[in-house]
Amino acid sequence: MSHLSIRRLASGGVITNYYCVSRCAHCLYNSSPRRDKAYLDPDLAETIFRQIAAHGCRSVHIGGGESFLDPEGLIRVATAARDAGMGIDYIETNSAWFVDTAQAIALLGELKASGVHTLLVSISPFHNAHIPYTRVKGVINACRQAGLNVFPWVNAFVRDLTRLDETKPHPMQDFESAFGPDYLRRIPDRYWIHLGGRALTTFRDVYASHDARHILANSPPSCAQALSDTSHFHIDLYGNYIPGLCAGLAFSMADLGRPLAPDKYPLLECLAAGGIQGFWNLATTQYNYAPQRETFLNHCDLCTDIRHFLWQARPGVFAELAPAGFYEELSQ
Repeated sequence: MSHLSIRRLASGGVITNYYCVSRCAHCLYNSSPRRDKAYLDPDLAETIFRQIAAHGCRSVHIGGGESFLDPEGLIRVATAARDAGMGIDYIETNSAWFVDTAQAIALLGELKASGVHTLLVSISPFHNAHIPYTRVKGVINACRQAGLNVFPWVNAFVRDLTRLDETKPHPMQDFESAFGPDYLRRIPDRYWIHLGGRALTTFRDVYASHDARHILANSPPSCAQALSDTSHFHIDLYGNYIPGLCAGLAFSMADLGRPLAPDKYPLLECLAAGGIQGFWNLATTQYNYAPQRETFLNHCDLCTDIRHFLWQARPGVFAELAPAGFYEELSQ
């Protein structure tokens, strides 16, 4: 009997693309300029929205990658949501697309006509490493003129960004020079960050790390609760349902609402039944896995290392190791 079944969706989002002009140091989904430029097809988008609604969720957020890198595609996705009766809580943006106010107001006006009322505008040192704060301010100003709400995520960093040159990006070293050498360490106290994806690399040397034996001895006996959490779910442009916050793990959205078949998704079943300990046992005894590093930040870090190994050692074998671009980024 399967240990994992997703029957009701609470709150989540739809990922239109993984391509992004930025390669943010905290990105859970390993988005970057190297990712495939594919974008969510509007027909598939409508199917996704109807599937989400069928499982109890009536509104979602839209994000990427950076959804605004294909403005026409984004408008079509927003229209598909409206046609499916799906509300849009907000669209996430890093503001990289901003050129001038008139252009932005025109685009935002089209989105508003498609049922969009709010933009989540990213404000953080991680985004500022790639995008000048002047563009962020430009998008916020355009939203106000176009009659859209702004959800600034997060306003607490405005004070920091305005103390630096707003017309250019700033690496983390600039923030550490201005605000102290422990600036990076203090960011998670001000800004919700899940320690997965690229954040593992960013914070691995900042926080205490441990060898695999310590991680195995101090991890939950099962990942079923984390995998089945639908308080912040995502479905991407390929029709992948991403369980919990486990980026790089996926199953077909067509399998929502029923127990996942263990023979189709053996890695998900292993994690749900036995946690990282069971996953370790599977990888070491059946696939000759050995840790690729000496220490790990947490059990998600160790899990990612095992999954990356299996993706490389058994290419195409495990359907749940998706999308491929997530692991290609780890290989860079």
